Amino acid sequence: MGIIRKDYILDRWVYYSTERKKRPRELRSIDVKSDGKICYFCPSNEHMTPPEIGRVEYKGGWKMRWFLNKFPAVEKKGSAGLKAKNFCSERDSYGVHEIIVETQHHKSQLADLPAGQVRELLEVCRFRVRELGRLNGIRYVEIFKNHGKDAGTSLIHSHTQVMALPQVPALVMEEAKASAKGKKCMYCEIIKHEAKSKRKIFETKNVVAFAPFASRFNYEAWVFTKKHRRTMEELEENELEDLALALKKILVKLKKLNASYNFFMHYSPEKENLHFHIEITPRMATWGGFEISTDAVINSVLPEDAARFYRR
Repeated sequence: MGIIRKDYILDRWVYYSTERKKRPRELRSIDVKSDGKICYFCPSNEHMTPPEIGRVEYKGGWKMRWFLNKFPAVEKKGSAGLKAKNFCSERDSYGVHEIIVETQHHKSQLADLPAGQVRELLEVCRFRVRELGRLNGIRYVEIFKNHGKDAGTSLIHSHTQVMALPQVPALVMEEAKASAKGKKCMYCEIIKHEAKSKRKIFETKNVVAFAPFASRFNYEAWVFTKKHRRTMEELEENELEDLALALKKILVKLKKLNASYNFFMHYSPEKENLHFHIEITPRMATWGGFEISTDAVINSVLPEDAARFYRR
C-alpha cells in the first residue's frame, strides 16, 4: 500500500508508490555522447566565450572562471519595473545570467573534483551573489546547476549557473513565509528532528544532510547548516567546508547511479529570515500527466530508502 506525504511546511503533497519502479518501459533513454566539436569551456578556447569576469588562478592559468552566458535568459536591457493591466502583468527580462566553469578538465564532473575545489565553487558563488545583489533592480540571485541530459544541461563541460533576477522567486518567498509561522525558525526544528531520524544521510559538527520527509524526486537530498544562517555571507569557514564535503559525498553516490541532477541554493530575501540551504534533486523519473494536472508528484523511492542508499 502506498502513502501520501505533505511537505514539512509548504502545501505540497507527494504520492509514494514503490511498485512503479517495476513498470515495463518500451521507450529507452539514449545516452548523449560528445560530438567531438570544440568545447567553448576548455582551456585555450577562452576567446570563444563572452569576456571573462573573474577567475580562480592556478599555476599561471585558471582553475575556475566565470563570464556572461552567451545565450542568457535575462540580461541588463530594458527595465526591472513591473507593468500590469487588467489580469496581465509583465516586465522586461532584466537581470544578469552568468556561467561558472568549475574545472579545466572536460571530462571531470563536480563529483570528481576534490572537496576543496567544491568549497572554492561555493566561495565563488558567495562572491557572485554579493556582487550581483548590489546591482540596481536586482532583488535575488539564484545559483543552480544542471547535470546530465535529463536535468536540462546543454554542454557536457561541468559548470554552474548564476541568475540575478528582478524579483524574488515565488518558491523562495513561500519557504520564507512558511518557515516564519512558528515561534522559531521551523527549518531549525526540522533539522533537529531529521538529525535523529532514519532519513539522515550525513552529519558533521556544522551541517546535516537528509532525505526530506516528502521528497518529490528519487533520492532527493537537502543540506542545512545547524546554526541559523540567512545568507552565504553569514557562513563561517568551517561551515562552508562541511557544506562542500556533504555536497561532494552526495554527488559521488549519484554518480554511481549515473543520475542526472539539479542542485540549487536558497538564501533569505531581504526582510525575511529563511534558513540558507542546498537542495539536490536527481532527475531519474519523468513527470507525466498526473504531476502536470495536479501539481502533486508521484515518487517511487521512499526517502528512508534513499537515505539508506547514501549512508551505505
